[in-house]
Amino acid sequence: MLTNIVKDLETDMQKALEAFKVELGKLRTGRAHTGLVEGVKVDYYGNETPLKNVANITVGDARTIVITPWEKTMIKSIEKAISNANLGLNPVSDANLVRISIPPLTEERRKEMAKAVKGIAEISRVSVRNVRREAMDKLKDLLKKKEIDEDMDHRTQDAVQKTTDKFIAEVDNLAVVKEKELMTV
Repeated sequence: MLTNIVKDLETDMQKALEAFKVELGKLRTGRAHTGLVEGVKVDYYGNETPLKNVANITVGDARTIVITPWEKTMIKSIEKAISNANLGLNPVSDANLVRISIPPLTEERRKEMAKAVKGIAEISRVSVRNVRREAMDKLKDLLKKKEIDEDMDHRTQDAVQKTTDKFIAEVDNLAVVKEKELMTV
């Protein structure tokens, strides 16, 4: 029973960490990567569809994203969707594809992005702590119902805290790496 609490805790904290990584991937660092545009919603025959579901998205070079739609009729819709997404990107269409050149970030924009990383990291830390709180509440209930003794409760609480510390340290490390990446010209 206690091992299930710790396993569930690790699983939920891993999900919070993965969500943090996804959010970091959406931040523009001055280098091209497909995560910048994958989630952009494109009008696909009247339905709002993620861009990655209607086109092949690749990185041409360090500053260029190349989008090859599966249907040539989608080029104008893709261009319009990217322009309307307020990403600060300017799509240019060729005959069969859309190219996006990634402009270099200004110093001011780099600082804003670094601040955003700190905010996203704090949200992730709160998510991890909420998972810890839920696990601790389960332990209190078990102790109250006399299903576990105090020694088991303390050992499990220690394991929960060590797991929490590990995941918060991981969030902090990822945030530091992303901030360095953003501030590198």
